[in-house]
Amino acid sequence: MILELHLLQSFPVSNLNRDDVGQPKTATFGGHNRARISSQSLKRAARLLFNDYGLDHTETGVRTKRLVGSTTEVLTAQGRPAEEARRVVVAALGRFGFGVDTKDLTQYLLFVGRASIDRLARYCVENWDALAAADKKGVKAKPDKATAAAAKHVLDGVGAVDVALFGRMIADNKDFNVDAACQVAHALSTHAVVNEFDFYTAVDDLKADEDSGADMIGTVDFNSACYYRYANVDLAQLSRNLGEDDDLAARGVKAWLHAFVHAVPGGKQNSTAARTMPDTLLGVVRDAGAWNLANAFLKPVTGSDLMVTSTELLTRHFAQLRRFYGDGGLRTVVAASVSGTVPHLSDEEVVTDIEEFTGRLLAGTTA
Repeated sequence: MILELHLLQSFPVSNLNRDDVGQPKTATFGGHNRARISSQSLKRAARLLFNDYGLDHTETGVRTKRLVGSTTEVLTAQGRPAEEARRVVVAALGRFGFGVDTKDLTQYLLFVGRASIDRLARYCVENWDALAAADKKGVKAKPDKATAAAAKHVLDGVGAVDVALFGRMIADNKDFNVDAACQVAHALSTHAVVNEFDFYTAVDDLKADEDSGADMIGTVDFNSACYYRYANVDLAQLSRNLGEDDDLAARGVKAWLHAFVHAVPGGKQNSTAARTMPDTLLGVVRDAGAWNLANAFLKPVTGSDLMVTSTELLTRHFAQLRRFYGDGGLRTVVAASVSGTVPHLSDEEVVTDIEEFTGRLLAGTTA
């Protein structure tokens, strides 16, 4: 069973997700330049909200290079000498096949459940003498069968909802990989955009009145856009990733749904406050397959009311797909709009508030 979420969300002056030179990200779609927010940016914005929507912090993970420091803190709290504990943790990670640099950082970010820190500390305690006597601390080695099994247990993502949703790939050892249950598209503007820039000046408050002129000048890039956002989650894959824990999977789906509705990237928010909410929402629960509706905007939207026109095109494209491919596999279809009507759907499929919208979708996943 697949749960899909389609959102139309308009942002005013903003730079939510910038490229290597500081400009808002863009993409060419339908032969026109569009504003873009990367899927990675949207996933992180959503992941940071999971604990606000029913998940305990022990049920979510961390993406970090700093396992050495975190695990050392656990061991020192148990009475182990700090420097010896640090060396033991570095040796343990080396045994597992993860190199650690001179700043005690692993060679790349590891996406692990929070319980992994405690499990790594327990492994260190159980193997303390051998790890403390290791000659090559911090140098990764190919683990033997027993060590590989121990490493898999320590870094097991079962129980971490965000690891189960977004997956994990560790290039050096595929045994640690987790197939993602969730797919997230890059958000694209429904219309063509041209990035702009703001020229700003700043004045020294303590400068003498007779001294004129700015003391700092610069530019900040921005755009304004109405975005189409799309994400889905495979409920069966999520359950498998969570060790068939049906309760945690159900709470994970609820957190995912609410978090993605409310997710807003944090780029340049202190200077733009682009804290808007989705205006048009369309949710689908289906037996299989998935429909990204971005092709509704292959021809860029024009006109003065981008949200109304974008809503019309989105729902019309969805209706056309239903007619052409059939809707026998669609279990639940529900839509809502903050500011207007939702055309091309039946009255029974349109609701008027977020609680009914999310409630119907979650009920559809258990039917």
